[in-house]
Amino acid sequence: MTVVLPRTDHEIHQAVLDEILWDPRVEQTEIGVEVDKGVVTLTGTVSSYGKKLAAQQAAHRVTGVLDVANDVQVRYPGAPQHTDTEIATAVREALKWDVFVPHQDIQTTVINGWVTLHGVVPTWADRLDAERAIDRLEGVRGILDNLTVAEPKVDPATIRTNLEAALERRADREADRIAVDVTAGTVILTGRVHNWTEKQSILGAAEHTMGVKKIEDHLRIDPYF
Repeated sequence: MTVVLPRTDHEIHQAVLDEILWDPRVEQTEIGVEVDKGVVTLTGTVSSYGKKLAAQQAAHRVTGVLDVANDVQVRYPGAPQHTDTEIATAVREALKWDVFVPHQDIQTTVINGWVTLHGVVPTWADRLDAERAIDRLEGVRGILDNLTVAEPKVDPATIRTNLEAALERRADREADRIAVDVTAGTVILTGRVHNWTEKQSILGAAEHTMGVKKIEDHLRIDPYF
């Protein structure tokens, strides 16, 4: 049996830099990377919120990365500044044009380029779809998601059964290492996963399970178990 040794912080640091360089959405020179016991901290300045998220996603893709602290700042040096009114108009259009977003249930506030989402939406996935609809808009510096999910009409036992069935359909999930608890619509996930992709797959299953009002993510990335 082949034993895979954990990556050192130095190896993770270089791999994260290489992954950022590989991703055409981000300039490597814009991003600083520090690694401490598998925890990556990103610093620097980028010209859009989408680039900030892209750098974060790149770091998460690297084997050995346990967590990412994204301290990258969004600034628009030398570029025409969009007014909050212009950004708010663009946000509303983006929400309206996304077929997965219940835009009629969502109100927004824009202050200094920061977009705050308010309202009550039918599912947890609707919150994330709303964020994805606007996170690449020019002028957006960040998103504060204050959307809440309507009271669940599905009992906890049914939510748990449906979620566990969804997880079983995914080849990268082993039932004996992911625990699912449900209380008043809140899903609590605990256990170990091999990487960020597997974690996102499990969270994705929870996000799209009817009746889920909130997700508490206690999944721990451990590439070497």
